Amino acid sequence: MTYVVTDNCIKCKYTDCVEVCPVDCFYEGENMLVIHPDECIDCGVCEPECPADAIRPDTESGLEKWLEVNKQYAEAWPNITQKKDPLPDAEEFDGESGKYEKFFSEAPGTGD
Repeated sequence: MTYVVTDNCIKCKYTDCVEVCPVDCFYEGENMLVIHPDECIDCGVCEPECPADAIRPDTESGLEKWLEVNKQYAEAWPNITQKKDPLPDAEEFDGESGKYEKFFSEAPGTGD
């Protein structure tokens, strides 16, 4: 089991989860974060820290796509270990449906 970041992170990118991760397995894209599934130790401390409720255990049904997205972009994006401010319109986009199709960016973030 691992945890995955899902589409509600897109356009929000809260980083509260990064601050509590004991193994620094978060990676930063331009408008979302991902978890490296091979580095995650399944401790679960990140899940309750996400204000957007975007982190889920991969054992939940329907998350296969998100496991692949997390794995692919964790290999390409820079590591992030320190909390940053969320994106400026995070509250506005929190909970919006269809965020992956509308807003997902393959561009990397800045990392630490």
